[in-house]
Amino acid sequence: MAFGGLTWGNILMLFVGGGLIYLGVAKKMESFLLLPMGVGIILVNIPFSGLMVYAMAEPGVIPLPASGGLQEIAEGKIGLLNLIYQYGLETEIIPLLIFLGLGAMADFSSAIARPLSFMFGATAQLGVFVVFLIAHLTGWFTINEAVCIGIIGGSDGPPTVYLAVAKASHLLGPITLVAYSYMALVPIIQPPIIRLLTTKKERQTYMKPQIREVSKLEKILFPIAVILIAGLFIPTCLPLVGMLMFGNLLSVTGVTDRLAASAGGVFIDVLTFLLGLTVGALMPAVVFLNPKTLMIIGLAIIAFAFSTAGGIWGAQIANLFLKEKVNPLIGAAGVSAVPMAARVAQVEGQKANPRNFLLMHAMGPNTAGCIATAVVAGIFMSMV
Repeated sequence: MAFGGLTWGNILMLFVGGGLIYLGVAKKMESFLLLPMGVGIILVNIPFSGLMVYAMAEPGVIPLPASGGLQEIAEGKIGLLNLIYQYGLETEIIPLLIFLGLGAMADFSSAIARPLSFMFGATAQLGVFVVFLIAHLTGWFTINEAVCIGIIGGSDGPPTVYLAVAKASHLLGPITLVAYSYMALVPIIQPPIIRLLTTKKERQTYMKPQIREVSKLEKILFPIAVILIAGLFIPTCLPLVGMLMFGNLLSVTGVTDRLAASAGGVFIDVLTFLLGLTVGALMPAVVFLNPKTLMIIGLAIIAFAFSTAGGIWGAQIANLFLKEKVNPLIGAAGVSAVPMAARVAQVEGQKANPRNFLLMHAMGPNTAGCIATAVVAGIFMSMV
């Protein structure tokens, strides 16, 4: 049944869009993305709005946005958001440039001061591979679709968007929406998993608030070293890792402050609202209510759970060999939802032991997880 072209599915999606706006405004969860996404969902589910026009598809097949140029816009064959999708997302420009901006905003000092952080960032990718295998072996998804669903477990938006555009563009809307929505819910998702996998004694483990001071030379050499190592061993990850490290190099050299401020300021803000609005517009009812989308919602929570567990298990294994024990909560911050996962470690650590100030320690695995997820995305790019 429809009301002037408005179906029950559209009505449901209007509530979904409203829910994302509520989370962004009232709960202040990933506001910069959930608010534009919510608006995009509302816009595309109002019949005949014309902002995003979809090509015809067979029944049961997820449709893709129609393509064209200014002439097609004038003729009403496509909408403005079709152009942004076509030239911003399909070309992968927006996710790569967002990673450049994130690099300019990132501080890898904690990871450099404690190199063990990279182990926790790596073990926190467990959920990526577990869900990739589940999605592929069940036969619900092709191998290209499976890698794009698995990467959600890395909890990092740009690599998720980058890989989805390259390997399963028809699932870009559901994958990106689910990834960012769950990232916003990290403070709700992670604590029960943390308490399940750690004892109170482990959560009480005290770590001195101070970390080793990192020199300017170390900060400059770090992004250069990461680019060289990643480029030589996994060249396919270099678009992501290279942009992240280039942005960071702009920040740490001290001679390109204006470029770093631009990349991490208005530049990334513009790209972020374009990404959010366009991804929201990729979620008409026919896409969201597809069985594959509903499966992605379930698989994504498994990916987040196993990634959190992988980070914790990595820290617990490390403690078997360390004289000065680390609090396993900082391992949970290895999922690269920066800085929310680190804040969760801080909050849970202080609940167990008021003397604990884990934020700076947790930022090490947190930022290391960003690099690890980009590397995993590069591995998937070369695999399939």
